[in-house]
Amino acid sequence: MAYIVDLRSDTVTKPTKAMKHAMVNSALGDDVFGEDPTVNALESKVATLLGKQAALFVPSGTMANLIASGAAHVAGVLLSTIQNKPDGTFDLEELEKRFQGSDIHSAITSMVAIENTHNVCGGKVVPLEWMQQLSAVCLRHGVLLHLDGARLMNAATYLQVPPASIAACCDSVALCFSKGLSAPVGSALAGSYSFIQQARRMRKMLGGGMRQAGVLAAAAIVSLDQVVPLLALDHKRAAILAKVIEGLFLPCFSVDVEGQHTNIVLVRISRETSLTADQVLQRLAQVCLAETQGDCKTPDDEGVIVKAICFNEKTIRMTLHCQVDDEQLWLAIMKITYVFKELNAAYPVKTTN
Repeated sequence: MAYIVDLRSDTVTKPTKAMKHAMVNSALGDDVFGEDPTVNALESKVATLLGKQAALFVPSGTMANLIASGAAHVAGVLLSTIQNKPDGTFDLEELEKRFQGSDIHSAITSMVAIENTHNVCGGKVVPLEWMQQLSAVCLRHGVLLHLDGARLMNAATYLQVPPASIAACCDSVALCFSKGLSAPVGSALAGSYSFIQQARRMRKMLGGGMRQAGVLAAAAIVSLDQVVPLLALDHKRAAILAKVIEGLFLPCFSVDVEGQHTNIVLVRISRETSLTADQVLQRLAQVCLAETQGDCKTPDDEGVIVKAICFNEKTIRMTLHCQVDDEQLWLAIMKITYVFKELNAAYPVKTTN
């Protein structure tokens, strides 16, 4: 049976032993009535961590972001997107041109939402200085600023600043516990007292009242105390993987090593080859006899399967997390090296004369 290294996402992690122990022994109450002591402790901890007045525990990051955008979103809110630059930022002058409100025939701009770290840009950390400039623009126009901080703790780790320094730029912040932090489920939404009071009502409307939710909040508390300090190791291992792929010098594959900030590695496939991301993923999920007879095997002479995801036709995303240790990373590197060399030879980059 092949050994599997799962790099699809940092959401595939399982709760740690400490989390399971905390979940079993958590003090419980009805959270809809505000009587679950473990949930209350988590919400207080998150509010302090992010430098906000209050926080709210919700089932998912999607719900957190939905609540932050307001009840109108459920019925249909008008969205306007701005093209990101490679570093995850966007043009602030273009943003100001998008603000609406003076024309009675147009919807009023009420909120700007950003993400940090930026998933589409390969886990890049949006510069803190740019966030501060964006905050000033929003304040000048009387527009709220929301941060989808699903991987906010990765951003804080990379910048080596307290999470509150990043959250200070925003009116509301969403933080995920199951993305990179090993908790089984849950996110938190933080902001002002009045905002969280409204958010609590909205959570109930969306079906997010979870009653004795302390069994989940307990795992989230452990994730903040024990997993967050390990995020730097995820970043280090991701950097090693990126450098190894770059060091293969294969025309079919490239990685932006200089732009490698956190735990996500984007592998780009050359446009000058017919090879696609799906084909690479299919090959990484297969084990051939030649692999098990070479370096690409486990100590038990079993093959290795590496799981990743297709970002688009020419991009593969590999995500490191706390349950991929150095040994698993090495096995993944051996498999990736073998497969990439094989595919690079089978699907050569077209050259022009």
